[in-house]
Amino acid sequence: MSAPVITGLGVVAPNGQDREAWWQATLDGTSGLSRISRFDPDRYPVRVAGEATGFDPSEHAPQRLVSETDAMTQYAFAATNEALADAAVVPDDFADLDMAVITANSSGGVEFGQRELQKLYSEGPQAVGAYMSIAWFYAATTGQLSIRHGMRGPCGVLCSEQAGGLDVLAQTRRVLAKGTRLVLSGGTDASLSPYGLVCQLSNGRLSEEHRPERAYVPFDSDASGYVPGEGGAILVVESHDDARARNVERIYAEVSGYAATFDPRPGSTRPPGLRRAAELSLADASLAPSDVDVVFADGYGVPELDRQEAEALTAVFGPRAVPVTVPKTMTGRLYAGGAALDVAAAALALRDQVIPPSVNVRPDPEHRLDLVVDQPRETRLRTALVLSRGYGGFNAAVVLRAVQHRRGAAGRTAPCGAAGR
Repeated sequence: MSAPVITGLGVVAPNGQDREAWWQATLDGTSGLSRISRFDPDRYPVRVAGEATGFDPSEHAPQRLVSETDAMTQYAFAATNEALADAAVVPDDFADLDMAVITANSSGGVEFGQRELQKLYSEGPQAVGAYMSIAWFYAATTGQLSIRHGMRGPCGVLCSEQAGGLDVLAQTRRVLAKGTRLVLSGGTDASLSPYGLVCQLSNGRLSEEHRPERAYVPFDSDASGYVPGEGGAILVVESHDDARARNVERIYAEVSGYAATFDPRPGSTRPPGLRRAAELSLADASLAPSDVDVVFADGYGVPELDRQEAEALTAVFGPRAVPVTVPKTMTGRLYAGGAALDVAAAALALRDQVIPPSVNVRPDPEHRLDLVVDQPRETRLRTALVLSRGYGGFNAAVVLRAVQHRRGAAGRTAPCGAAGR
């Protein structure tokens, strides 16, 4: 089988509710972080988040589906519509068993669940809607997308927190290798409700800084944790041969390598697993560290975890040897949606030959990273490494490569990274 390639991208993010609006905001350094408006945050230590303010789910799905689903799934409806249109995919042109949906999720439909539980406690069980049984569930998004678009192949959901947004690409690669023709992959999360925020506070890693511009500053000497966000990205992934046979307009990138590792238990003398994930993903892609043009870092924003990631990067690449960026400084950590959004950013970086910046970060020189800050950096890009960590010890790494692509027998040949913005 030929390598899996990304042919469609759809995005919903705090700083842009479609792919190109979000990408332009990201290149402009426009942050979507602000004081939480969904509810009054004054009683909570965390008051800054990345909200998808103004998102109207009724623009992307019928009202019947809107009333049955949580925001996490509604974001996926919008991103999927955009990704399918971007890849010129008409589901009716495929056999239903030739298409699959594999998404990542971390928090479930907590806003929907909280609303229904409040009804239960205040009004009794007769007030609870039937869709409480499924809307909160981690697999709800996969199921709803599968039903809506008639995709009945080997569907699934991965729950490995932020790393899940990369782990789904590995599962996507597996099912494509076994004969599935097309997969909707990626992830969306939405955990900005009082109940959801309290659950997140238990990990002790959220920033209690109330200034949005300083609340989430990974690799900064003043880093004090991260802020949560909502949204994510959905990707259309298919084999390179199938993409060419469909005469697609654009191939964003090839999914060339992947690896996952797990950290040792707390107190162990063994090192964290992120470095090994990076090295194994490069080996899987048959590449050397010198082949990598940019790293989309996990960027936890927790000082000790930032130190661990910086040490992993300098061990693999050398001090300041490769540009590193954390565009999620403009969105917050979107959990399962965050790594998928980083994959979208890496794919668009390869398309436009530009590295998006990290914003509001004053890099700590002790980390010895070439961190791209405040302004985008135009440069030649062929290979991007995306890193992600999930709470509990999950590590994942994905290698994306630009590919040569010819559209049609009389089409022009160009590298995927040659298209202008």
